[in-house]
Amino acid sequence: MEVDSEEGPSGSVGMEVDEVTENIQWRFSQIKGNLDNEDSPTDADLISCVEFSPDGEFLATGDKGGRVVIFQRDQSGKYTNGNRSSEYNVYSTFQSHEPEFDYLKSLEIEEKINQIRFLKKKNASNFIISTNDKTVKLWKISERERRMAEGGYNLRNDDGTPRSFNKELQLPKLEQMELIVEASPRRVYANAHTYHINSISVNSDQETFISSDDLRVNLWHHEITSQSYNIVDIKPVNMEELTEVITAAEFHPKDCNLLAYSSSKGIIRLCDMRVSALCDGSPVIFYEEKEDSNNKSFFSEIISSVSDVKFSHSGQFILTRDYLTVNIWDLRQDSKPIETYNVHEYLRSKLCVLYENDSIFDKFECGWSGDDKHIVTGSYSNLFRTFRRGDSEGSTYEASVDACEAPNSVLREKTIPPAGGGARRRRDDNTDNLDYSKKILHVSWHPNSNIIALAATNNLYIFEGHPQKVSF
Repeated sequence: MEVDSEEGPSGSVGMEVDEVTENIQWRFSQIKGNLDNEDSPTDADLISCVEFSPDGEFLATGDKGGRVVIFQRDQSGKYTNGNRSSEYNVYSTFQSHEPEFDYLKSLEIEEKINQIRFLKKKNASNFIISTNDKTVKLWKISERERRMAEGGYNLRNDDGTPRSFNKELQLPKLEQMELIVEASPRRVYANAHTYHINSISVNSDQETFISSDDLRVNLWHHEITSQSYNIVDIKPVNMEELTEVITAAEFHPKDCNLLAYSSSKGIIRLCDMRVSALCDGSPVIFYEEKEDSNNKSFFSEIISSVSDVKFSHSGQFILTRDYLTVNIWDLRQDSKPIETYNVHEYLRSKLCVLYENDSIFDKFECGWSGDDKHIVTGSYSNLFRTFRRGDSEGSTYEASVDACEAPNSVLREKTIPPAGGGARRRRDDNTDNLDYSKKILHVSWHPNSNIIALAATNNLYIFEGHPQKVSF
């Protein structure tokens, strides 16, 4: 298998670091959702996925109640300090999935939206793909101007006789009313997955997409709902021999024949669909970080499970998130990640507690900036972390109503100690005071601007970043 890539000026593998790079200072932009702290959010209101459109003009969220909310970036042309407004307003809300019941297995199928993916815009309408545990749907989001007739006809006289055409005729006028946004289902892709769908990804050819469950990855054509091609199948003949499950899958952003999928054993596999019809066989490139035998414990396999995998926009790197770290892999170097960033290493001593309260099984997402120079991911107590590539410390911020006092207020960085101790931790950052019920699992970075969207329980936070020059 050949992987096309570009080497840096020195021909070295890894990240190119300029003498002058940019740090990002985050400012609060918006918060969406119920801000009443007295009422705890219902389970149906919890946001389960966040996704920007390819041009960044739209932002979509899905929740556990099966609803999809689409926001549109401000269209008024407002600019602040030379920058276009980062405000997003509700554009459309609709029910994507309903709860179902599998009578053969006596299982209830939740309406929870697991993932949303936008298709590239080709006309005035937007198309999105959404999925719950079992069914993938293609939606068309279109605009329609509502018009109403003002006035009435007077084609007849008061006595009912036809009015002469040489007399003045009164005809109704169409008056433009409010804009209506309609969401209509165009395709339903069902009955192809035995296990829960964990991810979907649209191919760069914009004609096909994949849906992945615990043991299989299926390839679909947008226009065909009756059949799909099984391109990955790791189900053993004897289920007692099962050692891993698929956790995420994504297409390469440029090469329509390449895809990567991750597993619960911390392995990332890069597959070429041109080589074999079934991509789980040989040859496959494996990316796996070898664990230090001295650090091996009961929790090793759990915390090494990859919860998210994202190709960089250039297609040269893969970003993965496990429980404690984010790793960046070069497609040309499969022996080890070229960059590793600790998200909350200070929780390593709390793994037993995290196992008992099931927090250790939380699946955090990660995201690239549009220029591939920064990454973002979430943590507990509504904390999120951003890393400038090459800066191992990164920055930690809190997404909360208290931290976000007003629009455009500078977000205060939280003090987090390095893994080996060091700076004293502020009381509200103490691991004993972390709120494990408040966590940022879902993140998305605007493809062209320094705007990030974060889901914290039932609230959606939007932050705008302003670059600062940092010299090395």
